[in-house]
Amino acid sequence: MARLGEGDKRWIVEDRPDGTNVHNWHWAETDCLEWSRNFLTNLLSNKSLIDGEGNLKIRTKKLEKLEGEAYVNIRKGKIIPGYELNLILSWEGEVKDSVVKIEGNVELPYIADENADEDPEIKVTVKDEGPIGKRLKDAFIEKGKPFVLEQVKAYVNAMAKGGPAKDEAEVKKVVKKPVGAAGNVAAPAVTAVEEKAKVVEKEEKKKEGFKTITMTEKFSCRAKDLFEILMDENRWKGFTQSNARISKEVGGEFSIFDGSVTGTNVELQEGRLIVQKWRFGNWPDGIQSMVRITFEEPQSGVTVVKLTHTDVPEEDRYGNSTVVENTERGWRDLIFHRIRAVFGFGI
Repeated sequence: MARLGEGDKRWIVEDRPDGTNVHNWHWAETDCLEWSRNFLTNLLSNKSLIDGEGNLKIRTKKLEKLEGEAYVNIRKGKIIPGYELNLILSWEGEVKDSVVKIEGNVELPYIADENADEDPEIKVTVKDEGPIGKRLKDAFIEKGKPFVLEQVKAYVNAMAKGGPAKDEAEVKKVVKKPVGAAGNVAAPAVTAVEEKAKVVEKEEKKKEGFKTITMTEKFSCRAKDLFEILMDENRWKGFTQSNARISKEVGGEFSIFDGSVTGTNVELQEGRLIVQKWRFGNWPDGIQSMVRITFEEPQSGVTVVKLTHTDVPEEDRYGNSTVVENTERGWRDLIFHRIRAVFGFGI
């Protein structure tokens, strides 16, 4: 065996000056534990599971614990994920007309790559084992258990695609360009008509894979009051139970839901109109959507909100195709329904 530093250099992968692991020729391991924590938090936390069905309300609260290990190994584009995780998620429920809230936990003691094709074990517990607690626990098992397993499956699929190291697994293709007689790259002539056609084609392709969400909601309040709630960071913190920073100026920036959504104010008309650029942290790089909210008062004390959310990508950066569905549910359950519940604006 050769001594350290004296081996055959043909077998040694030397460090490049720029630190690049070319095409991941040797194994590149990426620690994914923190990424996994953020990914699962976004999928599982603050989700409404039952809202009035059977006079019950149940929602998830937060990811209380995620322990273990998670990593992705990549070599020459081949992805090998590895993870063994213990997850605990808190939840709460209540019966209509009752002021008592019952809390519980969901535990998945072993989420692992070795059983990626199987549903992991899931334990649902409730802190109050009385009649109401038992009823809510049974309801959570019926509605919440499938939801949790679905989100874990989305995580498993994301890890199989490379997780945070997905981009590293993609090998760039080299396109050969035509060479002229003198050995120089020939620049083919492009007519104005062809150039215009390319621009149109590019714009059409740009819109492929995007959807528009439209929604109309009624509130028992004045339009200016609802406008103020949506533009006031302290009220956002109150009804979402998450951190928020919101500028009230055109061109100003905002950050909501603990920073998972960021954007910029494009147009503001008090009590009438909010236009903003929105971006979710798990979207592909460079993608921004446009949110337009109009406020109308067809009669005193009744406000009709019309939402149009355009350019919402069908997939997030990890290949999950639930972006549009989750975004629509977020507007309905985490924003509009919460405002009614917290401020008493229900019709």
